[in-house]
Parts: sequence; structure tokens; C-alpha cells
Amino acid sequence: MDQASSSSNVKEEKKSSTEHVTVDDNEEREAIEIPLFQVPECYVYLIPPRKSAASYRADEWDVNKWAWEGALKVVSKGEECIIKLVDKTTGELYAQAFLRDGELHPVEAVIDSSRYFVLRVEENIGGRVRHAFIGLGFRERTEAYDFQAALHDHMKYLNKKKTAEEMEQHFQNTSSVDYSLKEGETIVIQLKNMSEKDTKSKLVDKSLTNLKLEDKGKSIETTIPSIIPPPPPPGPLSPVTTAQRSPQKSPPSLSLQRSSEQQDLDTKREEVEKKEDQEAKDTAVEDAPDDDFGDFQAAG
Repeated sequence: MDQASSSSNVKEEKKSSTEHVTVDDNEEREAIEIPLFQVPECYVYLIPPRKSAASYRADEWDVNKWAWEGALKVVSKGEECIIKLVDKTTGELYAQAFLRDGELHPVEAVIDSSRYFVLRVEENIGGRVRHAFIGLGFRERTEAYDFQAALHDHMKYLNKKKTAEEMEQHFQNTSSVDYSLKEGETIVIQLKNMSEKDTKSKLVDKSLTNLKLEDKGKSIETTIPSIIPPPPPPGPLSPVTTAQRSPQKSPPSLSLQRSSEQQDLDTKREEVEKKEDQEAKDTAVEDAPDDDFGDFQAAG
């Protein structure tokens, strides 16, 4: 009995120690702050209370007389976004505002300037949370724009996280259906005999290929004899005909009868020319001087 009680006490101590470690780890994880934006110089103004539902205006403040000057930090801690106003040198906290999902936005822009805002700060005093509205100003417009962008990015992160959780919950609810087979249940799968279809398709493909090859062979055979042979080379022309040919080509519309008459005239002209050449040669021979006679006279 004593050993059983001691073992149970040891187990309880181990459980308590593990639970304490997990709690400490969760607290450390929650305590991590991720910086989103930081500016070394900003100004705080004490603004009068709002008298109507109209928006705030910076020209109602004395912007040249600020109540506090320091640094501004925007950090993300879990699902909260904290706007901290701290001292430049010491880092002491002056005021802070919280941006939470489902609550009013702690930052409101004025309507007459892009560098000034109204900040809703809160403080826990004796367990009670108190709120106050102060004016906030930046020296440059780019700093004011980056300040708003950091807050907007945090809200986008919260919206995405919320949608992811909803999708996960929906998946868990839908995936809880059990599709496993129970005892005695079977699945019957009917597969058609595809061998006959395969053979038919192969035969059809072969017949189509054979038809294509036959068509190609026929087309080649039909195209080869349809080629016209080249014309024969032209015969050599006689020099007489080339000399007598006129520079102007005869029109292609002459008749066959006209061409035969021209040939007869050409032959007659050739005969006449030959006779004239022969007569000219004979006369030249008769008129040639006798060399022997001349030499004889000179010698005598």
C-alpha cells in the first residue's frame, strides 16, 4: 500500500510539473511582441471634448504647443495590436492604446489634415479600465501613412486567421463522416472485356493505314506519266538565212501558204546571187595582167 501511494504521489508531481512547464511556455509565447512600426518623433496634444457628432479638426488645436514629445511604437502581441507612446531616452511608457478584433478602432483621422489623429488610450487603474482621447501628430506625411498601414496590416492578419479557423472547423465537421467498410460489406467492380474492342480497333487502324498507302501509290503512279517531255532542241540555221533575216520578227499569224512562197523567193535569190558571183570571178580572171609578158618586155 505504501509503495502504491508513493508511486501515485510521484505521478501527480510529474503531472503538476509538466502542466506548470506548459503554462510557462504558453505565457512566454504570448509575451512575444512583434514590432510593426516605429517612429522616433511624435507629438501629443490635449484636445477639448467633442461637442457634437462632427469629426475632429486639427485647426482647433494649437499644433505648435504640444503637451508631450516622444517615440511611437506599434507592436503585435498575439491577436492584439498595441500602440505605445514611450520616452525617447528612458523608454518609459507614457500611454498606450489597443486594437482588438470586435472592438472600436482606437485611431480616428482628422478631416483637415493627413498628419494628425485622435488616439483613444486606456489605462487600468485599480482593476478598472479608463479611457481618454488625446491628439497625435507626426512631422512627415510618410510617417503618418506608414502608421495607418501597420494598423491595416494587423487587421488583415486577424481576418485571415479568422477565415482559416472557420475553414478548419468546417473541414473537421465534414470529414467526420466514416466511409470505411463495415463487417460483411463488399465492393463489386464490373470491368468490361476490352480484348475484342482492342482487336477490332487494331484491325481498323491497319486497314486505314493500308488504304492510305495504296492511295499514295496510286497518286504517284498517276502523276509520273502526266509529265510532258521537254521539246527537242532547235536545228542549226544557215548563214544565208541569218543574213537575210529581217530585224523585225514576222508576226505569228502568217499562214502556211505565205511561208512556202517566201521559201521559193529565197531559193531564187540564192541562185541569182550564185550566178552573179560566178560571173564576177570569170571577169576578174580575164582582166588579170600577164606577169610573164611584162617581165619579157622589160628584159628586151
